[in-house]
Amino acid sequence: MQGTPSPAQAAGSLEAVEAAQPDGLPTPRRWWSVIAIWLAIAMTVLDSSIANVALPTIAHDLGAEPADAIWVVNAYQLAVVVSLLPLSALGELIGFRMVFRAGLALFTVASVICAFSHSLPALTAARAVQGLGASAVMGVNGALVRFTYPHAILGRGLGFNSMVVSASLAIGPTVASAILAVAPWPWLFGVNLPIGAAAMAIGWAALPETPLSARRFDWLSAILNAMTFGLVVTGVDILTRTKAHITGALETLAGVAVGWVLVRRELRQPRPMVPVDLLRDRMFALSVLTAVVAFAGQMMALVGLPFHFENTLHFSQVDTGLLLTPWPVALGLMSAVAGWLADRLSVAVLCAIGLAVFAAGLASLALLPPHPSLADIVWRMVVCGLGFGCFQSPNFRMMMTSAPRDRAGAAGAANATSRLSGQTAGAVGMAIFLQAFGGAGETFGLWTAAAIALAAAAVSLTRAAGAAKGNG
Repeated sequence: MQGTPSPAQAAGSLEAVEAAQPDGLPTPRRWWSVIAIWLAIAMTVLDSSIANVALPTIAHDLGAEPADAIWVVNAYQLAVVVSLLPLSALGELIGFRMVFRAGLALFTVASVICAFSHSLPALTAARAVQGLGASAVMGVNGALVRFTYPHAILGRGLGFNSMVVSASLAIGPTVASAILAVAPWPWLFGVNLPIGAAAMAIGWAALPETPLSARRFDWLSAILNAMTFGLVVTGVDILTRTKAHITGALETLAGVAVGWVLVRRELRQPRPMVPVDLLRDRMFALSVLTAVVAFAGQMMALVGLPFHFENTLHFSQVDTGLLLTPWPVALGLMSAVAGWLADRLSVAVLCAIGLAVFAAGLASLALLPPHPSLADIVWRMVVCGLGFGCFQSPNFRMMMTSAPRDRAGAAGAANATSRLSGQTAGAVGMAIFLQAFGGAGETFGLWTAAAIALAAAAVSLTRAAGAAKGNG
């Protein structure tokens, strides 16, 4: 009887399969694959934001307290965070397109359940299931993009992906308002049925086949991963939003302790679920660090700016929503251009330039006069979006190309995890500033975000030393 292959044999056979893989998909199949990926990404990103607009209505209709209704959003985000790395690892074992299909189907079915939910617990549970489906899509979409596009235009492909994400974020509140103007809130979820069905139909045969790993799924690491992120995220939420500071601190520390056990375990694995093996590569590790720091600065600004516009500059809620829109619009447009440039120029330098421009935009917002015009704010928001867009897709490209193709799923999940980690840290930081300094915390947070962006630019430049042109 033939024995189980050793890790070295499994890795060798996987490398052979990988070497035989074509460099991207031929057209027109490539475009059908891209359309399916874009539809799924747009749907999951939109659903992460449009529910926010309807929270007051949902709370009223379901007879729930506003504080309890927040879990309609939190359940979705928490499910994504705790399952992202395990589902990405599963994609390496059974195929990224299989995980993508399953996630898309789960997300679509859960959307229908959300639409028919008549109580807050039922809606919250359905949103958690929906988050698992979204996590499956998010965890493998980067890997699918890498196998869809030829290496020579991968940056362009990732730039288009970033553009879709940014556009979805930008139009989220508008889409939600338009639906609520003509239909009740369940239709916010019901509209996902035709979109999800279209994405599944288009992508069923078009998505690329990918090499499979011979290892088994590591259930213990998956549980430890869920405990780590679950405890840290909920602990930080309790610590910053409630008065139960001791409970929040203990829960956060418990999450950190479980995370330490997880990392120690993963260091002994040949292809770990938490990609500590990829972090041994200098380019990959610096790209992750740059992403965490940059997204922390971004979220710190995005959390503080609505308070600054409404409380300090005395704009209305409607004006505030409009003033926030130029940022993601400029980011999305620049992401596509930056992705194209990343295939031709030094990614490290490109990211550093973008982050420096981003820092300048944040500083200009901190220096707003007491009574600015709309134009004074709009051009500053555009500068922030252009700068961050110049960083985002090139940095993602570097992370994907720094990892072996058979670890593309882990690289994509690492990118998503670094983004979520940075955003969580930035939101916590701004919450602390607002609690400690009141109204002055808004401006202090913007200056801090600018300093963080400059620090990320400096980290990015360290990647340029000795790196080949086009790979950072």
